[in-house]
Amino acid sequence: MAGLALACAVLMWGATACKIRYTLNGSSIDYNVYHTISVGEFPIRAALVYPPLQQTFENELLNYISRNTRLQTTDGASDLRLEGEITGYSLSPQAVTEDAYASQTRLTISVRVKYTDDKNPDKSMDQTFSAYRDFPATEMLTDVQDQLCQEISEELVELIFNSTLGDW
Repeated sequence: MAGLALACAVLMWGATACKIRYTLNGSSIDYNVYHTISVGEFPIRAALVYPPLQQTFENELLNYISRNTRLQTTDGASDLRLEGEITGYSLSPQAVTEDAYASQTRLTISVRVKYTDDKNPDKSMDQTFSAYRDFPATEMLTDVQDQLCQEISEELVELIFNSTLGDW
């Protein structure tokens, strides 16, 4: 009986003394230290410009941060800052067939991101991220552009989040 009481005491102590912290979104933010984030504009600096891309990307980035963190977004001073520019928007032929025509076209988007961590400057970074989608060469870019930009923006935002706020 004494052994059972001792085992129960150890289990109860272990349940209250140990804290396991995990997140399902990959975020590794210490909310005791970080409270705010500022997300700047990401202007298009690419040679080929698709104007709706900037708004699509910025909206996806802000939405992803608000869905996956408890950080308050601000326009002024903040603990963390994300800013940058869309540096690449390009098309290239892929999967050339035997008659020398491309059967696929690749849309590639690149974004340069400057991440500043005012609490821990060692985590700050300046990096370029790229993602792409292929589409049939028989389709016009204008017919698939909005959908591809949305998909690519989602992938880019996830890559950026994992490298910055996710600390992967």
